[in-house]
Amino acid sequence: MSLIKSISGIRGTIGGRAGEGLSPLDVVKFTSAFATFLKRERPGRRLRLAVGRDARLSGAMVDRLVVATLQGMGVDVLESGLSTTPTTEMTVIDHGCDGGIIITASHNPKHWNALKLLNAKGEFINDAEGKEVLRLAESDEVEFAEVDELGQVEVLDDEIDRHIERVLGLKLVDAEAIKKANFKVAVDAVNSTGGLAIPRLLRRLGVEQVVELNCEPTGHFAHNPEPIPQNLTQISDCVRDNGCDLGIVVDPDVDRLALVCEDGQMFGEEYTLVAVADYVLQHTPGNTVSNLSSSRALRDVTRKYAGCSYAASAVGEVNVTTLMKETHAVIGGEGNGGVIYPELHYGRDALVGVALFLTLLAKRRQNAPGLTVSQLRRTYPEYVITKNRRDLTPEMDVDALLQKVASLYGGQAGCEVSTIDGVKIDFADGWVHLRKSNTEPIIRIYSEAADEARANELAQGVMAQL
Repeated sequence: MSLIKSISGIRGTIGGRAGEGLSPLDVVKFTSAFATFLKRERPGRRLRLAVGRDARLSGAMVDRLVVATLQGMGVDVLESGLSTTPTTEMTVIDHGCDGGIIITASHNPKHWNALKLLNAKGEFINDAEGKEVLRLAESDEVEFAEVDELGQVEVLDDEIDRHIERVLGLKLVDAEAIKKANFKVAVDAVNSTGGLAIPRLLRRLGVEQVVELNCEPTGHFAHNPEPIPQNLTQISDCVRDNGCDLGIVVDPDVDRLALVCEDGQMFGEEYTLVAVADYVLQHTPGNTVSNLSSSRALRDVTRKYAGCSYAASAVGEVNVTTLMKETHAVIGGEGNGGVIYPELHYGRDALVGVALFLTLLAKRRQNAPGLTVSQLRRTYPEYVITKNRRDLTPEMDVDALLQKVASLYGGQAGCEVSTIDGVKIDFADGWVHLRKSNTEPIIRIYSEAADEARANELAQGVMAQL
């Protein structure tokens, strides 16, 4: 069994002993620690938190534990039940909550679950805040409320619809253009809450032909829920067999968006953000941000537009959003299909990604009738990312290894080295990014170049130095 304690939340497998998996005792411990942290941040204030969950099998059980614990801490709860991560973030914002808890293990298999912790801006808590929550969980400083001070619960049943309306209200979302394009779209929601949100969004955007695949939110995931090519053969066949213009795939909590071309080929998770950013920059020139392990294609597309610049952050959504704010970025995200559009909120949001991408495709078709998704994909710079790992022994000093690699390449002509998150080595025709795992003695090695052979060549060269 596994229990992973990180700055942004607590993730673990369901079952087993307390402290070894995400047991009910662990749920209570970390929920009460988070409530204690927020109380100290806002002394004298009666707190109100938003709670939402994805459809995984343990979700209802964990949800009841979280809500009851918050009540026991004297915290009022806005309970939206089955929801999405971006919807819960929007609930915090729209209802002026003091924070929120999202019950989801994202793309992990069904036996996992997690508590993701939000601040009053509907954004993930930062490193220092996360460490304080973890400290409180192991302390004896948590105090529950007296009986007259117990929290109250308000059930919300329209938060997904509220979220959709906010998306439809964005200036760059053109539902009329989408309706005129008469798209036929297949959706794979992997039996979670994307099945409640994405088809509903599509119909509100004017898409009348929606082919639903795995859209019943049963929690019995029809396939591995991570939206990567080897897990998406079913929707690839569905798109081809039904003559769809494209396929839409989301993970269980609907913050990642993958697209399938009309021929059943993957558009590429990295290129979800690239295409959406291209559209946004056409109409609102500005800066962009993604993390160090994301494709160079976003940098290239950004530089097409005069006065626009690209910056890379450490891996992790909170790091991306922090740099977006510092650079006043108009669009950003992560290469795993996570689109962050500040015009709505600072969080990865597949609903926003769908609406902006369909608007882009509809408008491109106005000038190029019959333009396919695969043809649109070919208009962007071609890069291939490869992923490797190097196993280490537990006694190895990983930080010292990475420091030596950084020193080695830092002195070479034509190389740029970043050490803000592991070691990122930028070459003229590609890059290699080395990061140590927080949970096991390995170094992850991502590389990118114009083709797979060159990406592997760059990675092997750096791995040889290790």
